[in-house]
Amino acid sequence: MPGPVFLENETVELRPIEPEDASFLAETINDPRVRRSLSSVDPHSVAEEEEWIESLGESDGIHLLIAVDGEPVGTVGLNHVHERFGTAELGYYVAAAHHGQGYATAATRLLLRHAFEERGMHRITAKAFATNEGSRRVLEKAGFEEEGALREDAFVDGERVDTVVHGILADEFED
Repeated sequence: MPGPVFLENETVELRPIEPEDASFLAETINDPRVRRSLSSVDPHSVAEEEEWIESLGESDGIHLLIAVDGEPVGTVGLNHVHERFGTAELGYYVAAAHHGQGYATAATRLLLRHAFEERGMHRITAKAFATNEGSRRVLEKAGFEEEGALREDAFVDGERVDTVVHGILADEFED
């Protein structure tokens, strides 16, 4: 079972990532339907995921397991946290079996509320490949604005694709 509930809403629970979650994380990140959206091309072992989990305490970000009824479905986090500027970058992924069920959107909104209301953050950014309509829709539903594109920034499925940059300010967030 995942760690204790840190944040929750009517749809998802956000829990600390624990060593026992390494198998779920490795299985999920190795799934072609998930790794394509992250531009992950290298295989990830359970041991590598355990090392990553162990490194989280040294991170300046916040990384949480998305769970539904106590079962893991994905991850969400804030990276590149700059406390003085009040900025961070949002990242998330959901296991392919749980795509399209609103879990990424619910987790994103929950983490945004935490970032803005509890941590006093001012601006959160997120990036998604132009070809990743599902992720771009998550960001749109959470209130992000499209701010621009990094042209041909990524190489996905044998082709160059743009990376679309999105952003949301604290006073734009509506939960």
